[in-house]
This record gives sequence, C-alpha cells and structure tokens, in this order.
Amino acid sequence: MRRFAELFAALDATTRTGAKVAALAAYFREAPPEDRVWTIAILSGRRPRRAANTAELRAWAAEAAGIPEWLIEECHGVAGDLSETIARLLPEGGKMAGGTAGGMAGDEGLAAWIGRLRALAGAPAEARRAAILKAWGRLGGDERFLFNKLITGGFRMGVSQGLMTRALSEATGVEAATLAHRLTGAWDPAAVDFAGLVSGDGDATRPYPFCLAHPLEDGPEALGPPEGWLAEWKWDGIRAQAIVRGGALHLWSRGEEAIAARFPEFAPLAAHLPDGTVIDGEVLAWDAGAGAPLPFGALQPRIGRKSVPRRLLAEAPARILAYDLLEWGGADIRARPLAERRALLGQIVAALPAEVPLALSPEVAFADWAGLAALREGARGARAEGLMLKSRGGGYHAGRRRGAWWKWKLDPFSIDAVMVYAQAGHGRRATLYTDFTFALRDGNALVPVAKAYSGLTDAEFEEISRWVRANTEERFGPVRRVRPELVFELGFEGVQASGRHRSGVALRFPRMLRWRRDKGAHEIDDIAALRALIPGQGGLHPPPGAL
Repeated sequence: MRRFAELFAALDATTRTGAKVAALAAYFREAPPEDRVWTIAILSGRRPRRAANTAELRAWAAEAAGIPEWLIEECHGVAGDLSETIARLLPEGGKMAGGTAGGMAGDEGLAAWIGRLRALAGAPAEARRAAILKAWGRLGGDERFLFNKLITGGFRMGVSQGLMTRALSEATGVEAATLAHRLTGAWDPAAVDFAGLVSGDGDATRPYPFCLAHPLEDGPEALGPPEGWLAEWKWDGIRAQAIVRGGALHLWSRGEEAIAARFPEFAPLAAHLPDGTVIDGEVLAWDAGAGAPLPFGALQPRIGRKSVPRRLLAEAPARILAYDLLEWGGADIRARPLAERRALLGQIVAALPAEVPLALSPEVAFADWAGLAALREGARGARAEGLMLKSRGGGYHAGRRRGAWWKWKLDPFSIDAVMVYAQAGHGRRATLYTDFTFALRDGNALVPVAKAYSGLTDAEFEEISRWVRANTEERFGPVRRVRPELVFELGFEGVQASGRHRSGVALRFPRMLRWRRDKGAHEIDDIAALRALIPGQGGLHPPPGAL
C-alpha cells in the first residue's frame, strides 16, 4: 500500500506528462503483479464494490477520532473531500477510540487491501465497522487516505487511460495500441493475472478502443478541400460496437459495458454476419413510421436494465446506424482508409434482410463548406445533434486524436437560471465552491432544474466561492443553500419529462455557459418555457435560443 501511496504522490506532484509516464512505468516494472493489475483497473475505471456508505464512514470516523459527528461535517465542508477529511482527523493508530492498532500495514500490497474490502461487501454493518476501524488503526496517513478512496470509489489520479497505457507499454515492451485493445472489455481484476492481461489471454469478444472526435469550434474551412471529408449526422444515442464471434452477437457500449441483453432485437445479426465482424455505430430508439430516431429519452429506460420487458421493446424498438467497419473476416482493418472501410460496410449492410435492425448511417452530401454549414442548421429536423466530419483517407485510431474525426455540433439550447445551492469541488478544487444547483421560476416559487460544475474560469470560481461563504443561508453537510441572486446562462442538449425530479424535467448535459452579471434573479426564465421544449409538448425540435 505504501508503494501505491508513493505512486499517487508522484502523480499528484507534477503536471508534466513525461514525469507521470516515468512514475507509472517504474511502478509497473517493480510492483507485485497483482498490485499492477489493480492499479490498471483503478486507472481504467474498474473499482471494487463499496464496503461502506459515506454516512457510515462519517459516523465511524467520529467514533475513532473521539469527536462529534457535526465536526466531521464541518471539516468536510472546508476540505471538500471526505477521504482526506477522515485521514487528517484520525489520530495515530494506537490512540484511536473504538479500534485497536495492529502494527503498521503499509508494506501489505494494494491487492491485499482491496481483497479485504471485497470480502466486506454485503457483511453486517458491525463487521464492516470493526474491519474498517482496524484498518485505520494499522495504516499511516497517506495510506489511510487512499484506503478511504478505495472505499468511496472517488479516485482521481490525474492520469488518462491513454497515458496509463503508454506507461504500461514502456514497462512491458508491448505496443500501446495493442495494449489498449487488450485492456478493453469486462475483465475482472480479481480473476486475471498481470501476464495474461498484457498478453491478451482471456475474453476474445472484447471491443476495440473507440475512436473519438474533437469538437470543431471555428467551422471546417481550415480542414482543407471538402472532397477529402465525409459528413454524417451526429446521432444522440448509445455508441456501441457489435461483434460477431462464435455464432453469437456481443454488443459493447463506449463505456465498455456488455449491453446485448438489453437489446434482444439485435441477436439475429449473428445469423446474417460472419464470424470476425466488428461494426461501430449508434444504438437509437427508432420511429419506424417516420424513419427517424426517437428522442434519447425514449431509449433511456432501457439503459439501466439487465433485461427488457415486452412493453419497452414495443415502445422503444432499437436500431443500429452503422458508422464504420473495424474487422471483417477476422482481420483487423482499422488501418485501412475510411473510404475503403465505408464502401465495404455499405455492401455488407445492403445484403442484410430488411427486417434486421441495422442500417448504414447516411452520408450527408455537400459540395462546399458553406453548403454544409447550411445543412447543419437543419440537424434538429433530422433528429440529430449536428454533424460528424471524418477524413476519407484516415484510419480508425484509438481514443481522441486531433485531425481525423471532428464533431460539429449545433449551439446548445440555453436558459437563464439562478444558483440556489453550492458544494465544494474535488482535488485541486476542494477549497472552492464549483458544483452548483440552479432553479427557474414556477409562479412565485423557485424550482431546481439542473446541476452543473463546468464552464467557468478558476478566477470566477474563486470569486463565486467568496460570495457563497458570505451569502449562505443554510447548510446540509457539504452543501450550502445560498441567497438566490447569482444568475447563469446554462447550456444543454435536450430536455425530457422526468418523474424523478420535482421540476418534472431533466436536462441533457447541462453546463454553465457564462455568469450573467448583467441580470438579476427577477429576469430568469420560467419553468413553463423549459417544459415547452419537451418533445410532443410544444414542438419536437425548437431552434437554438428558443428560450
């Protein structure tokens, strides 16, 4: 655990990519193999199941430190990070109330500590309390902090998966692109060994790393001659790879989750595509009558389910719009030009029976950039978010690289809303209030409609934090209710009805566009205008700036 804490400290101490890669590569060479596997898992978003909730941790930490629980809450409000708060408040192991020191355990490996946490999952509260108090008594301050992070699942180590893969490549000599593929899929860190993970043994149905696009901010003119680019609609669904192996269909989301069971209508693809076929595309709820996608909200009820009832299958039948062909006949063809891959994909899709729910995502034909810009303005009429631009001569790369794929989205919808709650951020923003809840008017009342934490500068966050401290009306743990005075313009991609929210609406991808210093709370928008944007309740696709 001490070695992992030293790695965390080294990564936290620098912003230089080379230094981070060097620290990770050294760790991957020297750490025990089982610890390397869990470190890879943590850095790629695979974390152990929680052994305790935050309320339990606060209560047990107060007991161990011999202080009232309200003081834990107050300190958490200042520090902004519960793991750090607990680690700093706990006394040395031998002085802890409610636990016994068992000797320092920093030399025990990361995998051993995660194994203990996994064993606690589902255990009675008293057994979990005793085990966690004992662990706090045995670990030093830095190790305690990371142990708490393992419990809460709140790891932010400042390392992207691509950077981690690069470091692993340096340590093992295996090409980064090969490793990126081998690390995808639903592998279990407790069930694989390091050598097998790096060599690619195991699940042959794993997806390829997804190719991601950069946002196009200033228009496409700088991309060069338009004939070198393919344009297609940017659909609002679930990005997925359909893989046919062993006579069966495997469907993976971009989040590397196996989702085939949620879309049984795609199973017949296995009978019509040969083994060794991998197609990249978008899963959409489909309106057969209109020959167009349904809003994302129609698809959402299927996302969190392991199986789908007949009612949902009827209400939101799904379809795949195929973008790209990554593997054909068992051969990886990602390095071939997009124009070749797309032509072959078109032939494959054209040969499928009409009842199979897979179609080619249509190309948007254009003669020049000005013409494409005009077509883009009609994206919402096509039930899309904007356009994708892809280099016809480019390969299918892993991750987000500049140059070959661009997303040219429409300007978002926007509303003016007032801040009503504020909460401190995490990591380097733990001392600033950065996470806000916003409200609109509903008659004479204010109703919360969205949370957002991005879109402002550090200087603005610092200024707002000072204002929050001076204008807090009530506290709920780390959350502060503030005077409803600060107005912000919020951007969002869409809105849908929601029974889970008091406002009756849920915004898609809300974020702060700007702080409206020129507006007062009496000038914010009304909830009725937002509800009018819900498809079927005031126009299916209102234009940007409708509010």
